[in-house]
Formats: sequence, C-alpha cells, structure tokens
Amino acid sequence: MPRSPKVFAIILPLGLNGCGAPSYDVFGAFFPAWMFCGLIGIAGAVAARAIFAATGLSNEIPYQLAICTAIGLIATAFVWLLFFEL
Repeated sequence: MPRSPKVFAIILPLGLNGCGAPSYDVFGAFFPAWMFCGLIGIAGAVAARAIFAATGLSNEIPYQLAICTAIGLIATAFVWLLFFEL
C-alpha cells in the first residue's frame, strides 16, 4: 500500500528535533559541550604523541596513529563523564 509523500513530509521532521545537549555562552556565542570535550581529546592525543617522541617510545610502539587516537577518545569520554554525567 503506497503512502502519500505528504504523510512523510509531516512525520519525518518530528524525528529531527534536538535532544537538548548542554551548551555554554562563550563571548556571546553558544558552543556545545561536546566541542569542548573534543578539543580536550585532541590535546590529549597531541600530548601523548609528544610524550612518545620525547621518551623514545615512538620507535618501539607500532600503530601510533591508532594508539594516539584511542588516547584522545579516552580523554574525550573521561571529560564528558566527569563534567556532564556525574
């Protein structure tokens, strides 16, 4: 039984509403909290890479991109859980 495009045009936008993610006012603009957590995660990955290079572990550890990415994701998730879920 084919449906009318009008039915989909009415029903589809109902599922596109936001979930109310936390946001903060920074210099007059609202930034979502996940963006701050992501920046902290990127900083954690860059710091891990710098530590690996400074200690000489970069010659010993394989798959450094995957490991630094995982460290960044862990830092992001930790910050999100620490500040927004507890």
